[in-house]
Formats: sequence, C-alpha cells, structure tokens
Amino acid sequence: MKNKLLTFVKAQPVLVISFLAALLTAVFVPPDAEYLSYCNFTVLIELFALMAAVSGLRSAGLFEKATQLLLRKAGTVRRLGLILMLLCFFSAMLVTNDVALLTFVPLTLLIWESIQDEKTRIFTIVLETAATNLGSMLTPIGNPQNLYLYDRYHLTAFDFIRIMLPTGLLGLAALLGLIFFLPSEPCTAPKRDVPSIGKKELAGFGGLFALCLLTVLRVIPAWALLIAAILIAFAFDHRILMKIDYALLATFVCFFIFVGNIGRIPAVQEMVSAILSGRELLVAALLSQVISNVPAAVMLAGFTENGADLLLGVDIGGFGTLIASLASLISFQIYRKAEGAQVGRFLGMFTLVNAGLLAGLLITAMLF
Repeated sequence: MKNKLLTFVKAQPVLVISFLAALLTAVFVPPDAEYLSYCNFTVLIELFALMAAVSGLRSAGLFEKATQLLLRKAGTVRRLGLILMLLCFFSAMLVTNDVALLTFVPLTLLIWESIQDEKTRIFTIVLETAATNLGSMLTPIGNPQNLYLYDRYHLTAFDFIRIMLPTGLLGLAALLGLIFFLPSEPCTAPKRDVPSIGKKELAGFGGLFALCLLTVLRVIPAWALLIAAILIAFAFDHRILMKIDYALLATFVCFFIFVGNIGRIPAVQEMVSAILSGRELLVAALLSQVISNVPAAVMLAGFTENGADLLLGVDIGGFGTLIASLASLISFQIYRKAEGAQVGRFLGMFTLVNAGLLAGLLITAMLF
C-alpha cells in the first residue's frame, strides 16, 4: 500500500499538492454550498472533450500519416530537426502541447536510432519542447491555462491573438536561429509501416474537435459539447474515454477549491492582491517556475482582473525550469526512458535553452 501511494505521488505530484492545498484551506473554510460555485464547469467540459477528440484522431492514425509525409522532405539532420520543431510548434496550437510532445518525441527517438548522435538528439528534443510550448501559447486551446484564462476573463479570439502573437513569433525567431547549431550532414528518416487512417473515426473525432472549437468561440453551450463527446466516443471508440487525463481535470477542481477558499479569507486575499497588483506578468512567470504554469494561472486568476498580463506571464513562465510546464516534464520522462539516455546532459541543455528564452521573452514583454 505504501509503495502504491509513493508511486502515485511521484506520478502525479501536482495533483497531490493541489489536493493538499484544497484540504488545508477547507480547515479554515468548511465545505458548504458555495463550493459548487468555485468550479468553472465550462473549462472542465472543454478540456474533457478536447482530450477525447485528440486521442481519437491520434488513434485513427492521422498524426503518424501526416508526420511520415512531411519527413520524406528531409534531407539533412538540420532540415529534419527543423521539420520536427515546426511540427511541434504548429500542431501544439490545435492538439495541445502535451499531445504534440507525446506524438513527436517518441518519433524523434526512433529516427535518431539511425543517426546515432546523442548530443544532436538531445538538442532536437529540447528545441521540440520549447517549440511546443511556444506554439501552444498562440491559441486558447493550445494548453489548459490558456483555455481557463480565455474563459475566466471572457477574452475574444482577437484579444487573445493580439496579446500572445508578438511573444510567440519572437520566441519562434529565436528557435529558428538555434536550429543552425544542428549539423547539416545528410540523413534519411527510417521507413515505418503506418496503418491506414480510420476514415469513420477520423470523421467522428474530427467533428468532435470542430465542436470543441465552436464551444471555445461560445457558439454552442458546454453541456451540448459534453453530450456530443460522450456519444461520439461510444459510437466510434469507447476506449478513448480511458485515455483522458482525469488527473489533470481533478487538479483543476482542487485548485478551484483552493483559490475559492483563499478568496473567502480576507487577510490572505488582501495580501496576495497587494503583491500581485501591477506585477501580474512577473509574479505569474516566477511562480510558474515553482508550481508550473497551469496551477499558477488558476491560483492567481482569483486575485486580479488584469487577464492580459496574467495570461502572458504564465505562458512565458512555461520556460525556465523543468517543472515550469507539465509538457516539458512529459518530454523529459519520454527521453530518460530511452536507451542510452544521458539525463545530465539533457537537463543541462534544457535549462540553458529555456532559461535564455524565459529571460529574453520576459524582459521584452516587460519593456514593450
């Protein structure tokens, strides 16, 4: 029992921390009917449906087919790294940063079996991870904190793009410069047998993805999306419901409770509001380095109406430490299990690139 508990804590540290935080505040604010008002059920439903849609599209073979098609265009290690990096950047806008990395990092490991250059392999995965976090900044559905803050502050699609586009493009320009550190020697991507795309599944889960976008744009209500997600999952592949990250949904619920309770303790509310006021960008970025940007967004949103700076701060805060973004942890976990993995070198290269991006993007955002 003790070993199982320890394994769970190691696997879901953010969920455990958020649960303990919610439990602690419940001592000061005992559970009552107002707890129900804490949860943003629209965001929870959108996350649930989005994860179902993306898992279904991935199972249908869409991502592997598209990836193999694009990899045929690669001729050098540098060009291959550029393709993989741009795949991560653009796919993260639509399928979320964690799904993009779950798709392309294993593929990168497979490709580099024939190249056999560990330093280059590590650098490519680090660039992919940074590109994924950058790409996910640019759409409301790119990552969980964007979806939450987009709904929390009632932003429009135009508002969101206006806030995030300059920073995202600046970061991409920096990564395009770093790609030249990859060697220009010739390479060939290995051939793989890719299963044919399931057309029925593609149509069903593609339709669900479209419904997710319509809900984010507030065209259809969240309850209709929830019903559609469940019906489509059972109609095309009910196993998709087992692939949803329920731990992430539970983490959001715990932080909703934590933030809601904190807001009902006058002394704490005044202190946090005073620290945050006028410093949303910096505080959000720094706090993300310690507790990661998803919980930082949920925690701080209850204490400021400056949604623009908070959104920018938590997304920029996804760079820096390994735990600043949960997607970065996914990338690291996949790499460290690979044969011949050099964990120390990976952490050093990851920290160097991400610290540089954090400093550059944060300073630019604060100045302009």
